[in-house]
Amino acid sequence: MSDLTNATHMAPTSDDAPATAKKQPRRTPPSLVVGTVMVGVTALMGLVAFFWTPYSMNSTGDGQRLEGPSAQFWIGTDRLGRDLFSQLMGGAQSALIVATATIVVAAVLGVTIGVLAAATTRWVDIVLLNVIDLLIAFPTLLLAMLIVTVRGASLAAAVAAIAIAGSAVIARVTRVNVSRVLREDYITAAISSGTRWWGIITRHVLPNIFPLLLVQLMILAGAAILAEASLSYLGLGSPPPAPSWGRMLKEAQSTVLVQPLAGIVPGVAIAWTVLGLNLLGDGIRERLDPTLRGDR
Repeated sequence: MSDLTNATHMAPTSDDAPATAKKQPRRTPPSLVVGTVMVGVTALMGLVAFFWTPYSMNSTGDGQRLEGPSAQFWIGTDRLGRDLFSQLMGGAQSALIVATATIVVAAVLGVTIGVLAAATTRWVDIVLLNVIDLLIAFPTLLLAMLIVTVRGASLAAAVAAIAIAGSAVIARVTRVNVSRVLREDYITAAISSGTRWWGIITRHVLPNIFPLLLVQLMILAGAAILAEASLSYLGLGSPPPAPSWGRMLKEAQSTVLVQPLAGIVPGVAIAWTVLGLNLLGDGIRERLDPTLRGDR
């Protein structure tokens, strides 16, 4: 009898069970860590370039033409005697400007169009969807080339062209997810309580779709950097002497056998940054989506 009593006292009660159970810490996706580091390196380099570079990004004759790496010129010089590392920092600065401006403009346009398509009349939805589908079907780089050709080669024209093309994808994602959220019971309750549409959109709808939009914006930032480099390579991006990774690739073509780093370094920088942004987007999606986190 005493053994049974002791066993009863030793057994945990239902009230004690939750206290003894430990919640497993949420796992940080490796892609989020790696992507943050990769994007952080490029962003840091671009930010520092606003205030300091080893040599002027636009001056020529800092060193001998096509010098190899040295203590003075860390990755050598280009065909005009410019420091390649300073040019690389300037290209990071341009990439940072393009990515930031593109996602801001595309987010404003895309979210506005997507919300209007989902929350207004059926005819407005049909018209906006047709416009969105047309922009999505049209190749982004070709659209950018057309706009830049009409407006003239400049960084602002390149950003506007890429942002207009990218806003179509943001609008499509926004429209689909806003339509889904508007069917939820808590939205019906908010409408019944007299909450205005603007309040419903800002307080209930946009916070719920923000994680998905953030992932798309990271992917768009990578596509914007790649598109800007392509335009600069074709001579349709920001005009010289503004630094650009795409122009560095173009200028290194004729001297790649003499100074291979002049072509390798900007190519690696483009691949590094675009890959980092895609990994960052995947990591954000895995972190915020409970079906992908593996939480139990």
